[in-house]
Amino acid sequence: MFVDVTTIIEKTEYSIIIQRKWLFETITGLLDRLMALVLLIVTLPILFFFAIWVKLEDGGSVLYRQNRVGKDGRIFIVYKVRSMCVDNSGKGSTETEVNDSRITKVGKIMRLTRIDELPQLLNIVLGNMKLIGPRPLVPEQVIKYSKEIPEFVNRLAVKPGLTGWAQVNGGNENTPEEKLNLDLEYIEKRGFRIYINIILKTIWVVLSGDGAR
Repeated sequence: MFVDVTTIIEKTEYSIIIQRKWLFETITGLLDRLMALVLLIVTLPILFFFAIWVKLEDGGSVLYRQNRVGKDGRIFIVYKVRSMCVDNSGKGSTETEVNDSRITKVGKIMRLTRIDELPQLLNIVLGNMKLIGPRPLVPEQVIKYSKEIPEFVNRLAVKPGLTGWAQVNGGNENTPEEKLNLDLEYIEKRGFRIYINIILKTIWVVLSGDGAR
């Protein structure tokens, strides 16, 4: 389901000038879909293993779907491997805390290694997301932060990403304001140099578990 940005946030105009980078967007768009498809195929055995583990732990569903806000405020469905207790998974307005008791045992491992995010590779293949960009938030968070931070709407000027400049520079340890500043810095500087930089830093974050909750 897709809706106009006006159904999500009150402000519909961006307060910054968004430069169109046609060559960068075209090349990375093709690369993102190709890499996402390859990664999805390669990681299928890993996903299958953790799917069985999730099912065995509490008998609940393996995947859950959740509405997220994409470019220009359009709603799309994101897919994740369930890492929380059944009664708590998919509640969009609930933010994860450090040592959150709602996270399952297998969920802690998946969140540490970001395995629970792998199904979002499908969103990249479908074109809802890119490999690099601001992380997509649930509608409730977008409404809340847009009221608290007037510039927050500007992060919707580009497609959301599986990883991003904010995720490799503090991640969940950052405040919403700090994440926004990093997202806007990426939007302004987006190009092949920062694109490659984020990919390399993401590999380190995944291997080290830095910033995971």
